[in-house]
Amino acid sequence: MNSPVKTLLTARRATAPVVTWLLVATAIGAVLAVLSKQWCRVHGWDDATATHLHMCYSDFSQLFGTRGMAEKLFPFYTGLPAEQALEYPALLAVIAGVSAFLVPGLGFSPERQLAYFDVNSAGSFLCWAVIVVAIAYAARNRSRDALMVALAPGIILTSQLNWDLWAVLFATLGMFAFSRKRIVLAGVLLGLGAAAKLYPLFIFGAILVLCFRTGKMRHFWVSLASGAVAWLAVNVPFMLTAFDEWSRFYTFSSEREISFSSMWLAFTWTGLDGKGFSMVSNVLFAVACVGVAWLGMSAVRRPRMAQLAFLIIAAFILLNKVYSPQFVMWLIPLYVLCRPRWREFLIWQGIEVYHWASVWLMSARIVSGGAVGGNTAWIEIMYGSGIALHMAAVIYICVKIIGDIRNPDRDLVRFDGGDDPMGGPIEDAPDKIVWGRKAVV
Repeated sequence: MNSPVKTLLTARRATAPVVTWLLVATAIGAVLAVLSKQWCRVHGWDDATATHLHMCYSDFSQLFGTRGMAEKLFPFYTGLPAEQALEYPALLAVIAGVSAFLVPGLGFSPERQLAYFDVNSAGSFLCWAVIVVAIAYAARNRSRDALMVALAPGIILTSQLNWDLWAVLFATLGMFAFSRKRIVLAGVLLGLGAAAKLYPLFIFGAILVLCFRTGKMRHFWVSLASGAVAWLAVNVPFMLTAFDEWSRFYTFSSEREISFSSMWLAFTWTGLDGKGFSMVSNVLFAVACVGVAWLGMSAVRRPRMAQLAFLIIAAFILLNKVYSPQFVMWLIPLYVLCRPRWREFLIWQGIEVYHWASVWLMSARIVSGGAVGGNTAWIEIMYGSGIALHMAAVIYICVKIIGDIRNPDRDLVRFDGGDDPMGGPIEDAPDKIVWGRKAVV
């Protein structure tokens, strides 16, 4: 009988034994995630400095007592002051609100706070397991690469920080549905993802480029229309009944000042406020998207969807006013689908772990009024180097992906045979429009 390790390392397509062992690996990752938050689970989240020093802060526990969830006040209808409004997209607000009703009792207590944390952690772990299985099937001949997602340090550390894994779930399932030629379903799932976090919307950009290049724009329009209907179905009820509360996320995102790990921290001397940095960031992101579109339309061989999606979302992360540590989860499944190189992946994840630690040490220093770290500068040095290394790692991966697109013979996924496992209705389709050079079909 093959050992679990041999089963995974020699796996080609996803089979029942492979999926079983991938789920076991995901369960191990979830246990490690729980252990990483165990100090707070035992001691609570009351002491902000200790919480940050032990790196077990979570929005689950923090927002439970400050956004009306302890009283089971549904988000957007709480009647709380504006500063206590839940500044999340509609679908994540629904998930946060519904999960509060799964916690017995009423009112704030450490026991109910822990129960709320555990309920939402369990939901995140369920999303994680489904993502791993979806990646295993989507990767086709490289199903073993899903092990990267199952044991990714970036997911282990951030899965319980926020509700982002729900957005990652919808984004991953949307791409998987597209790969299976379920265009309407793909659009619906990506639309739901955009109702949870903005980033799944950008995957439509990759679909647009590939459909335009193959002359199959109908698939793009159908998926986009389906996504718009799904997004509206979630958002319109709140827009009509609680517009100010619903729009809080969008106004907050536009007006908030630059924050942790943003490259714009180096440009505070310009005097720009939050809106000014938003404008600059959005313009540069638009330019980056045009560059990715040009790359997709001019490459000698049509890029794969995961490659374009990674580049677009990485550009958004790098240029955004804020880089929350959990954003790394947005990129991990895409990396596995577009450039599954273990050594490079582990180096990147190691850098993200270093960055994670530097963020929480810096935040502990801030909430303690400078007591943590004393008069030394080592925390600031670690924090600054963490930001620089994190950005350098993501940029390096982007450069390598661009190299894979420009030199498709270096593409590991295509080296295993086939065109694009995520291509769905455009897989193996001939190119109709190529900019700057002759297409290779």
